[in-house]
Amino acid sequence: MSDLASPVDVTLSPTQFIAVVNQTLEYAYSSVVVVGEVSEFKVNQGKWVFFNIKDEETSIPCFMTLWSLSQPIEDGMKVVVRGTPKLTKWGKFSFTVSKIQPVGEGSLKKAYELLKKKLAGEGLFDRARKRSLPEELNKIGVISSVDAAGYKDFIKIINARWGGMKVLTAHTQVQGLDAPEQMIRALKYFNERTDVDVIVLIRGGGSKDDLSCYNDEALVRAVAASKIPVVCGVGHEIDESLCDLACDVRASTPSNAAELLTKDRKSEKILEKIRMIRQRIELEIRNIESDVAQKKRMLELLNPEKVLKQGYAILVGDVSIGSVVKITTFEKEIEAEVIKIRERK
Repeated sequence: MSDLASPVDVTLSPTQFIAVVNQTLEYAYSSVVVVGEVSEFKVNQGKWVFFNIKDEETSIPCFMTLWSLSQPIEDGMKVVVRGTPKLTKWGKFSFTVSKIQPVGEGSLKKAYELLKKKLAGEGLFDRARKRSLPEELNKIGVISSVDAAGYKDFIKIINARWGGMKVLTAHTQVQGLDAPEQMIRALKYFNERTDVDVIVLIRGGGSKDDLSCYNDEALVRAVAASKIPVVCGVGHEIDESLCDLACDVRASTPSNAAELLTKDRKSEKILEKIRMIRQRIELEIRNIESDVAQKKRMLELLNPEKVLKQGYAILVGDVSIGSVVKITTFEKEIEAEVIKIRERK
């Protein structure tokens, strides 16, 4: 043992030391969330992402895989990242990032515009891709937090407007780093079923940060790729997410989504009365038309011209011996003197 070591010291090789430190870090900080500004962002070999996350005094080197990058990131953006601290085999500190998301209005807007341009270029938002909703809806799949006010409003309106529709809900987070992945799993779950007619993503209003998960690239692609038509009712009317652009039907709010999916009970009753009245008006018109047609046929049978055409004649005048009478046939008018009269037997 070296003279530097005391009886209580643990002697380790460099490899063992790094393993022990990483084990300690993993135990104490298995998952850490850090908020800061991105600098020196770069992608290597189309697979690996390297950048620093910093504040006014400190900079942390970060590493992640490219496929884990859910939104476009640039230097200067403010982001929130989740990851695990560790020492590399070269003894350098690194923060291995599993999730990253822009925060703050400026960074969110920049990431939104970059991703919107990218996906639009791929045709993901084209109107030709969008499908109409089925005319008859029996079961709908809802992706939302069951504790959210928007979800409760949605269910209330669904039941008030037209009861009896079956609602199958996948409870997920609707904001934060884990929300996109949970919603993607819910979309996959509903797409694997054969009894769901439409899928609905709903969430009430919130800040730009709260709604940013609906701009997650993987989630937007999952919405666009759904085999079942998707309705997106997220935020308020003025809010627009990339999921809104990728879905088949956009609703301005969760309440509006419920209105788009159901008929209004009161309106349907009024329409039913109108239909019944219209059917009675139409029946009466048909009866009148039938009566007129029948009378028209009778008049045609009694038409003197039709009788004359069949070879008969019309006699007009005083029928007595020596009187002159007028005889009308189909083609001629004749004046004749009566010279003989006898009774028919």
